[in-house]
Amino acid sequence: MPISRTRRNVLTLTAIALIVAVLVGVRLAGGGDPAPSDRAQPIVSTASPAVSAEPSATVPPAAKPPADLPVIAYAKGPRGLPADPEPTSVVAITEALRPETAMALYDAPGGKPRAYLPPQISGLPVVVPIVARESGWAAVLTPSSNRTIGWIPETGWKPEPLRDQIVVSLADRRMTWLREGTEQGRWTVAIGSDTTPTPHGRTFVMGRTGTSGAVYAGLDALVLGSVPEEPEKLAASLRNAHTGIHAWTNKSAFGRNVSNGCVRTPAAGMRELLAQLDPGTPVVVTA
Repeated sequence: MPISRTRRNVLTLTAIALIVAVLVGVRLAGGGDPAPSDRAQPIVSTASPAVSAEPSATVPPAAKPPADLPVIAYAKGPRGLPADPEPTSVVAITEALRPETAMALYDAPGGKPRAYLPPQISGLPVVVPIVARESGWAAVLTPSSNRTIGWIPETGWKPEPLRDQIVVSLADRRMTWLREGTEQGRWTVAIGSDTTPTPHGRTFVMGRTGTSGAVYAGLDALVLGSVPEEPEKLAASLRNAHTGIHAWTNKSAFGRNVSNGCVRTPAAGMRELLAQLDPGTPVVVTA
């Protein structure tokens, strides 16, 4: 379910469908419980470098960002950036960008600067997957938004390798963890309801946050870059939330559409993911 901010260093999630999370300035809403691990046919995801588009004839140099360019925040996503051209691609993303200082995101190679990507958001390190390259520019998935990319000149930074990927199938209520294209784990999960759906498309793990309540098995939750599709349908405290992946101890939820948008996961699977996944891990939610 979505992860929203109630106060600094406290994240609130309810036991029915909301998750109380404690982290610097981060909140989460959702639920999940331990159920048996489901290891059926593997998802095939061929690891490959980020897609390289055909170079354009002439790309102007990066324009200097204006002094008042907005900074992406936990509850304030970027405006004016383009849609992800391949939102449900399960081709593995193998590189990420970790900004050391605030970096401007542009709406196209050589285009207009639209927002700053900071090195941290609400205490979570920013590590964004690289999904395309063109004419000396790289496109990255953006946090605090759904199915959105931003372009950054390929100067002043080096890519970091990515080895893991999470694929969530809404139709099957199934989550699969892959490492370098090989399935490591598969679980039946609970997803968002028809009113508060789990956002589809590509996103990524921003980091982890604490939870409160026995229903979460005493385990942290993974905060994702995606946000509620229709925040007005959520409780006011969750409208600035993010989607998350978290444990749930009520097994009757698994295989159902019952959350506020988060992916509720068996506790055993959640322990594996917390031990293995790093910030920047791509997550793709397919229909």
